[in-house]
Amino acid sequence: MIEKSVEAKGICKRYKSFLGTGTTVLNNISLDIDVGEIFGLLGPNGSGKTTLISIFSTLIYPEQGSLSIMGLDARRDRGEIRKIINISTAKPNFPWSLTVRENLRHYGMLYGLYGSGLSRTVEDQIDAFELGDFRDLKFEDLSTGIKQRLSLAKSMLNHPRLLFLDEPTTGLDPDISIKIRALIRRIHEEENVAVVLSTHYMPEAEMLCDRIAFLRKGEVVALDTPQNLKNHLGLGERVVITYSGQADIGALGRLPGVLGLKSEIGRVEMVIDRSEDSVDRIVKLFQEAKILDINIKEPDLEDVFIELAR
Repeated sequence: MIEKSVEAKGICKRYKSFLGTGTTVLNNISLDIDVGEIFGLLGPNGSGKTTLISIFSTLIYPEQGSLSIMGLDARRDRGEIRKIINISTAKPNFPWSLTVRENLRHYGMLYGLYGSGLSRTVEDQIDAFELGDFRDLKFEDLSTGIKQRLSLAKSMLNHPRLLFLDEPTTGLDPDISIKIRALIRRIHEEENVAVVLSTHYMPEAEMLCDRIAFLRKGEVVALDTPQNLKNHLGLGERVVITYSGQADIGALGRLPGVLGLKSEIGRVEMVIDRSEDSVDRIVKLFQEAKILDINIKEPDLEDVFIELAR
């Protein structure tokens, strides 16, 4: 039984330039991605996320390293791999003059479907991605959100076991992004598809991903679950207190569990380790003052991203 959807060891990729110097895009990337997992790739622009997805989906080859997709060798078994994977990108580009239905039939035939099986699969995807009202509209007349739904529908025509999504909600309105994320979750659960998701939107990664790899300058700088990443980096909760009167700010900064502190008249902002029971100790130091408001914010992946990007 195959346990890993992706096994990559020592992947390196370098793009040549006209001047002969070249640029290293990926350096010694090693990742294991489990079957049935939603795995996130995060990192700043230019960190190598799209190049890595292109390598995993067999669109390009690395100069060094080994790669196995669903137990198949990425070089030797490329044809077999392409039968069981698919990809949806941030800016889908389909034949402009074909309608939604025609585009799906076109790609279905490229995946080896024909006859009644092709027609049934196309109709199933039109229904699944709520494209019925747009089935006879040409691609050039579709909104950005509908184009993205069409791209996802296309990516499911061959019922892939592994799906690559490269920034699938980039440029979409918030309400459309929510629908796309719901579709991704449904695809994963109902079709039991492993998903490799590239995104720069932190709430999306935190909502969808079982584990996350952070890339920076072509290297993996962190790999874990969203919660463990926050814990390992020592990112505490952010506490903001507004008050009137007098408070011993110096004593506040010396409390166990207070990781950082900024203050001004009537306002103090702290980063705390909640495991130290810091909130109770903090409140006691304001006995001589009147607390007007306390706001506590848990760390999120955006905090992790900022910390790792440094």
